[in-house]
Amino acid sequence: MAQAERADRVSTAEAGDPGSGRRPAGFLGVRGWGRDARGSNTWRRGLAVAVLALLTGTLLAFHTEVPNGVGNLGSLLETFLPWLGLAVPLLLVPALLRRSATALLALLVPVVIWANMFGGLLTDKSGGTGDFTVVSHNVAAANTDPRGTVEMLEKSGAQIVALQELAGRPLHAYESGLAGSYPYHAVEGTVGLWSKYPIGDVSVVDIKMGWTRAFRAEVTTPKGPLAVYVAHLPSVRLKAEGGFTVNQRDASAQALGDAIEAEPIKKVLLLGDLNGTMNDRSLAPITSQMRSAQGAAGDGFGFSWPASFPMARIDQIMSRGGLKPTDSRTLERDGSDHLAVAATYRYQ
Repeated sequence: MAQAERADRVSTAEAGDPGSGRRPAGFLGVRGWGRDARGSNTWRRGLAVAVLALLTGTLLAFHTEVPNGVGNLGSLLETFLPWLGLAVPLLLVPALLRRSATALLALLVPVVIWANMFGGLLTDKSGGTGDFTVVSHNVAAANTDPRGTVEMLEKSGAQIVALQELAGRPLHAYESGLAGSYPYHAVEGTVGLWSKYPIGDVSVVDIKMGWTRAFRAEVTTPKGPLAVYVAHLPSVRLKAEGGFTVNQRDASAQALGDAIEAEPIKKVLLLGDLNGTMNDRSLAPITSQMRSAQGAAGDGFGFSWPASFPMARIDQIMSRGGLKPTDSRTLERDGSDHLAVAATYRYQ
């Protein structure tokens, strides 16, 4: 009789008797998703996690509605928008620990929205051979190895190379180092263009900065002329007072967009450090009329900055009119705090 009672107590403890001191059988299984010791069932637990999941989905879906009036929060969110997806695995842990069906269902919302927005970037969209390759690179004024940068650019196989943050002695290193591979080049202010094809009709583009950081040139390729814009938009800063300071960049983006809109040549390339991503609404004067090579032919997000741990693609290669990107990628790290970006195009 006593032996039978002991067996019954063991059976009760293994089944999840709250007084037994043991976790319910099937902690992450079906039986563990019933009521807990306080009587809450799986649908009532984890409501806070569910709210955070829905908030994440709302920010993803309606990021354009986040106002820029206070600290330019909208642009800040859009600069790092893909990283908002990290909230899903972070919230998944407490959802499982709380054994909350409500939280798990709520997490499907940001998962679906994120996949719809960025899932296409995770596949390799490159296809076929192209007619020419272009590279854009913010070489960084503090680059301590311009010779290494020259070697990296020459190995890229590009026919057209745009550089930003050119100044002082490093500029001479780039001019002399690239001269053998690129017989044509133009430098205006702190931005430059090197090409295997003839360059002509160079003109400064006023992007409202007070000094030259953008120009337009006509490059004569074997299949016709290209209008090539090289630009380095003003830097942005995140400050305790004032938030995300982007006003000067936004004014420059508008000026650059106006210049590109007025361009008479059909085939247009924009190469440069725009200090903003394709998601940033403030770059709409440019992005609304140009196609990103990374978005059309890349494999992954192609983050280019900072080089030590890339978190955003602020270096852009964009096109308009009869140019199909067939490949887009970042190049190996050099002495800059940016990664160079490259794209291959085919004439249509």
